[in-house]
Parts: sequence; structure tokens; C-alpha cells
Amino acid sequence: MTIADTLREAAATLAETSDTPRLDAELLMAHALDVSRSELLLRHMRDPAPAAFSGLLERRIGHEPIAYILGRQEFFGIDFRVGPAVLIPRADSEIMVETALACRPDAASVLDCGTGSGALLLTVLAMLPQARGVGIDRSDAALAVAAGNAARLGLAARARMVPADWDRPGWSEALGGPFDLILANPPYVEADAELSPSVAAHEPAGALFAGIEGLDAYRVLLPQLPELLAPDGVALVEIGASQAGPVSEIAEAAGFSAVLHRDLGGRPRLLELRICEKFSLGNSPGIA
Repeated sequence: MTIADTLREAAATLAETSDTPRLDAELLMAHALDVSRSELLLRHMRDPAPAAFSGLLERRIGHEPIAYILGRQEFFGIDFRVGPAVLIPRADSEIMVETALACRPDAASVLDCGTGSGALLLTVLAMLPQARGVGIDRSDAALAVAAGNAARLGLAARARMVPADWDRPGWSEALGGPFDLILANPPYVEADAELSPSVAAHEPAGALFAGIEGLDAYRVLLPQLPELLAPDGVALVEIGASQAGPVSEIAEAAGFSAVLHRDLGGRPRLLELRICEKFSLGNSPGIA
């Protein structure tokens, strides 16, 4: 059977598993051939299908994310290595990089809380050649992925990956600081939330779930950030679509003012936090 015929059959099979069955089939086939998708479509459609494709297809039928099967995911135009130890970087989170670059293009120091693959930290460092950064995670496996990405992107000299858990006393003592930019994409999914099988069965639960309301990580982390942030620094915190109000309240109680940023789909996605002068009373978060 030719690759063209195999792709048609595979796309039909994946229609019940994926919202993008044809694209998934093409990406898996290109991976099996070790060529780009463009090269597959231009030069290989009449070739016989490789034997390795069937195994890749079975993994996708089982809802394993394409990024894990391929072992990589593009984020902000940069190719990152990923695996089951880390969340898959998503385009919705690119607003954090854009906001970081707009808020502090002069930043010399960056802290990434819950770095995972390192995508946020390493992308910001790639765009700010004067900056150095620290990525923390409580997962040694995630830190290994982040360190590998830093080395592959030529950023290892400017990016330090440190095991740290903000739930434990003294977690920040070895980080240095203060930091001009703090990035945080903590767990924020409600414990009983219904997720797609590809997320629920394959992505790391510890990086997803944060209690009944999805707010547990914010309640612990945000009150600790003022001590890590430079006086004119900015903390950028990703939130769930319904969490702008409650997370802003947590931030305000910790001494921050908050400005909401929405993603390209218009959904609440990010809070920009700055320390209020003398923690002035009556300063409400700017949610727009």
C-alpha cells in the first residue's frame, strides 16, 4: 500500500480520536520516514508505507499526544524536546513570553516557577541575550528535560535548573535574586475537572491539578513572590479561564496589583503582577 493510501485510512481511523486526524497521520508518517512533513507530501506519497508507521498510529489511537510520540513541540518558533515528565507547551502560553518582553525588555534576571520543559524560561532568555535565568521544578525528570533543552539551544550557560518545591520551607534560599521577571505556570486544574483522554491519561497530574478549586498552588506561591521580586520587577502568572477574579484577590492580599491579559482566543490567560507601593489599602486589581 502506498503512503497516500495509508494516510487516507489512518485519517479515517483517527477521526474518533483526534480533531486533526489528517494532520496527525501526516506528522506520524513523516516521523516514521525521518523527513519533514513538507518533504513527505512533495516526494513520498507514492512510496510504500514504512513498517514503523503502524506502531506510531496505534499509540495515537490510544490517545497518546502527538508531541510525546514525536518527542518534540514547537513553542514561539522554537523546537523543544518533550516527554511524559512535562506538560506539552501550548500556543496559548505564548502570551506570557510576549508580555514578558513588553514589560521588561531590559530584564537581567528571570525566575521560572514550575519550569517543566523549560519552554517559557528558555524562550525568554533566547529573546533577551543580556538575561540569565533560573528554572525550578519539584520533578527531577522534568528538570532533566529542561536542562537538555537548554543545552541543545545553546543556553546552558545562562539557564540554571534547580530542584525546588514551593510547598517546602526554604525552597527559595538557593535561587539568588531578586529577579526582574518571574514567570509561573503552576498547576491550576480543578481536581474533578473533565479533561480530554490525551491529557488525563498522559500528561503529568502533578503539573495539572491544584485542589478542588484549582487555586491551591496560587495560595502557596503568590504570597512568597514579593521577597523574590526586584522593586521594579514583574511577575507573570498563568491562570485558568475562570480564575482571574480569585487569583487576583490572592495576589492583592499578597501585596500586588494585577492586570489581566487575554490570549488570542479572548480567554483570560495571564495576570501581570507588580508590587504595590507600601501595600496601599484600597488598591484593587485591574481586571479588564
